[in-house]
Amino acid sequence: MFKKFSSEEVSAQNQVKASVQRKIRQSIAEEYPGLEPVLDDLLPKKSPLIVAKCQNHLNLVLVNNVPLFFNIRDGPYMPTLRLLHQYPNIMKKLQVDRGAIKFVLAGANIMCPGLTSPGGALDDEVGAETPVAIMAEGKQHALAIGFTKMSAKDIRAVNKGIGVDNMHYLNDGLWKMERLD
Repeated sequence: MFKKFSSEEVSAQNQVKASVQRKIRQSIAEEYPGLEPVLDDLLPKKSPLIVAKCQNHLNLVLVNNVPLFFNIRDGPYMPTLRLLHQYPNIMKKLQVDRGAIKFVLAGANIMCPGLTSPGGALDDEVGAETPVAIMAEGKQHALAIGFTKMSAKDIRAVNKGIGVDNMHYLNDGLWKMERLD
């Protein structure tokens, strides 16, 4: 998704009005209850919230020119990896085995066998079409953020094909863009 992403792909930046800002805050609070205590620090009510519209129906939520969340069309808001590394417990986690790491870091989607093999780990509470953090076997931080195509139980049962769409991974365009100036 963000493989060749750069600031040139941003077509418009709009400061959103207070009602839209409240709606964005509310949907983020519902999706990530773990962020509730720090939400006022992340998205301060007084500082302007900017939504940057990009190609492929992508929206970035910026505070002080720093991208914090993104969403596609009207899908759920997902945190950027930099934010996820600051608050690692806000998302449900799936773990891939060692063999899958280099492929995920190249932007590949996460296949079911990479999650069901001995090094992988699945959280059975994860449903279909849910944003998840992709962890790596033996590593502390998330290496990608994905969007599940099927539930964890289905991934375990089917065990072939794509289980999770890779949305944003370490060293992709969004990761390299620390600020949008």
